[in-house]
Amino acid sequence: MEKTDARTLTQDVQEAQRLQIVRLREAGRSNKETAEIVGTSQTHCSTVWQRYKKQGPESLVKGKRGRRHGEQRDLTPEQEAEIKKLMIDKAPNQLKLSYALWTRDAVKLLILQRFKYEMPIRTVGEYLKRWGFTPQKPAKCAKEQSPPVVARWLLTDYPAIAAKAKQEKAEIHWGDETGLQTGANVEKGYSLKGKTPVIRQTAKRERINMISSITNQGQVRFMFYRDNMNSKRLIEFMR
Repeated sequence: MEKTDARTLTQDVQEAQRLQIVRLREAGRSNKETAEIVGTSQTHCSTVWQRYKKQGPESLVKGKRGRRHGEQRDLTPEQEAEIKKLMIDKAPNQLKLSYALWTRDAVKLLILQRFKYEMPIRTVGEYLKRWGFTPQKPAKCAKEQSPPVVARWLLTDYPAIAAKAKQEKAEIHWGDETGLQTGANVEKGYSLKGKTPVIRQTAKRERINMISSITNQGQVRFMFYRDNMNSKRLIEFMR
């Protein structure tokens, strides 16, 4: 019988072939006889039979083809876990890296620093995606802000203020100052290729200052003024 290379067969056919080999060997046939009947090599028959004797019926079932999960990765699971933890717990500058945020270049440098391996930048991006990291615009936070002081104020000072306001039937206003000026908030718009769209606007900009406040219930107060804020103007607004 003509021999067939088992690697060219589908998984279902391979599984059926292995079952047939085992049945023939259990019936007392030799590897040579089995190979002639099945149409494969004696070596393959011997391999299937020996594997069956060691591992049992599970060795005959078709398996998953291709690269196994995590196989041939540049980093071990332990190394991946270490990099992820550092990215979550630390900023780059805390690890003596010249970056403010975690970028692909920063992660590449971190891997080089920790494991002496220079990973291709594209591979770094694939790892970040696999770990669930996405590029995001950072939220701004003042360096002068002290979280412990803010937490203490929220837990101690503010409840006392809220209790006093409730007793006196007063409102608590959260205030801020800002400036306004005329001008278009220019966004992108569609136009014919090669013909740039034009927005007509005044060249002279008008500016004015504003102070405003809002309560927890959404009540808003605001006042416009030309000059700088001073105590007299603040008292006027408060009234």
